Amino acid sequence: MKKRVLFLLVALYLGACQSSTSESSPGTRIPPLPQDPLIQAYFNQSQANEYTEPYRQQKRSGDNLEALVVDTINGAKFSIILAVQELRLPLVAEALIKKHRAGVQVRVVIENTYNQTWAEQQGNLQEAETEGNEREVSRGEELLALIDRNGDGQASGAEIAQGDAIYMLRQAQVPLIDDRADGSDGSGLMHHKFLVVDDRLVVTGSTNLTPSDTHGDFKAPETRGNNNHWLRFDSPALAQIFRQEFNLLWGDGSGGKTDSLFGVQKTKRPPQQVTIGSTIVTVNFSPQSNKDPWEKSSNGLIAQTLAQTSRQADLALFVFSEQRLADVLQTRHSKGVQVRALIDAGFAFRDYSEGLDLLGVTLPRNCKIEKGNNPWNPPIASVGVGNLPKGDKLHHKFAVLDQQTVITGSHNWSAAANHTNDETLLVFTNPIVAAHFQREFDRLYGSASLGLPTSLQSKVAQSSQACP
Repeated sequence: MKKRVLFLLVALYLGACQSSTSESSPGTRIPPLPQDPLIQAYFNQSQANEYTEPYRQQKRSGDNLEALVVDTINGAKFSIILAVQELRLPLVAEALIKKHRAGVQVRVVIENTYNQTWAEQQGNLQEAETEGNEREVSRGEELLALIDRNGDGQASGAEIAQGDAIYMLRQAQVPLIDDRADGSDGSGLMHHKFLVVDDRLVVTGSTNLTPSDTHGDFKAPETRGNNNHWLRFDSPALAQIFRQEFNLLWGDGSGGKTDSLFGVQKTKRPPQQVTIGSTIVTVNFSPQSNKDPWEKSSNGLIAQTLAQTSRQADLALFVFSEQRLADVLQTRHSKGVQVRALIDAGFAFRDYSEGLDLLGVTLPRNCKIEKGNNPWNPPIASVGVGNLPKGDKLHHKFAVLDQQTVITGSHNWSAAANHTNDETLLVFTNPIVAAHFQREFDRLYGSASLGLPTSLQSKVAQSSQACP
């Protein structure tokens, strides 16, 4: 009876979505949607919740994605495994340390680029300033802003001990490795974002454990964090699949052997399925060798799922550069499927972006066109970028299909995610959970800037003249 009521509530919400692309104006509080008891979805820009950010005491709308991780860790009784590209949140580090000292087995894997304390980063920061690497300089300045509690522009020993997550974990001797543990200089990217507690609870999605991916940049108070989400599953079967992936990465951990497996060195495994309640969840881990059939890769799984769409495909993507996925969408669109796509503004209109294909535009690079380039004819106008606070990114990697099927994970829709990086991809059909993703898409789409910006129209015109 309870599940029937949940489905009825979701049906009412989806019916409302049919008549409006935007539920409410920005900042308006709206009622929460029902959650599936075994698969729960959380969004840091949700208008159905609000919280006070713990470091600067800013009250804002959204789900506290850091608190969800901390609460899950705090409930651990015997084991915690965490694989995440970047870990900078002190409260997460504190929770891991507390459990480690209590005798819980804690193991952490991160991307080597971010396995640096504040002190270690200083040399890189000076080099970045000399070379004019604005991204690295900004990253260093952001870390200082997080650590510097008294705002004097310095990182004192006491502040580092309370605010430098990597330093804190090392001092507490929490077992931690990065993707150099296989003896290499690092894989493509250790891009996973998952937490497993007590071989039962799984938290995964698009979120890195940083202020920028959760609460917002400390140097830019107007930001509210890159648009991200978590899914929390209660499933021993799913937890086992993630543990198997983690164990490949871990090897002997910090023991010194080079038996960790990252990238294409990992054991080949086909997509795996588990049933959680009444929902079948398909899980696949990247990368897949270029020598193996593309159809069996994570992008191949995305293509197979898109091919089953019958009415509507809504995409919220950080990067969209996989040509074959755009081609599948074009086929579905020709059969009457409505396609809408939002792509992060930093990637939406680059020459390799499939957003240009959907808009019917070709943008050569040095008068050379990408192999297989296929601008849509007729094009669609329902492609664009979200209007976000300056500094925030659309960091999602999800699609919601026919308002009931969700594709998500850490996996960007790119060749790098498919063939180089360690990534997670999840596919499942569940109208209750899909309604949360639909609400997030509709929120972003309702205020989005659609079509080609004027500056790009001029660039396309110039390219047409310069490149016959």
